[in-house]
Amino acid sequence: MPLILEYEAVLTRPEHLEASGLTSRLVNDVLDAFVKVSIPVHLRFLWRPRLKDPADEMVLETAVNGAADWLVTFNLRHLAGAAQEFGIRVARPGDAWGEVRRDEKK
Repeated sequence: MPLILEYEAVLTRPEHLEASGLTSRLVNDVLDAFVKVSIPVHLRFLWRPRLKDPADEMVLETAVNGAADWLVTFNLRHLAGAAQEFGIRVARPGDAWGEVRRDEKK
């Protein structure tokens, strides 16, 4: 739950709404739909402090506790090294999407 609240806070910033062309209401509708199809991850282990930016810790902890194969983020600089220590592949959204598309063609 804390991570989805962070998504909401970031995605509804005026500069992100302007860049996306979306309204706060539509962003919240998309996040609500995302939550409905998501599997909750309970943080059983806390790995803090691992990162320079404390605000990024919950992203890493969710990925580790959720046994994620991938962490898709624009924030490679802060998250890549620590995620890779746990065997989690890290990629920007466009790169990850490209790999998904390549895998579909196999």
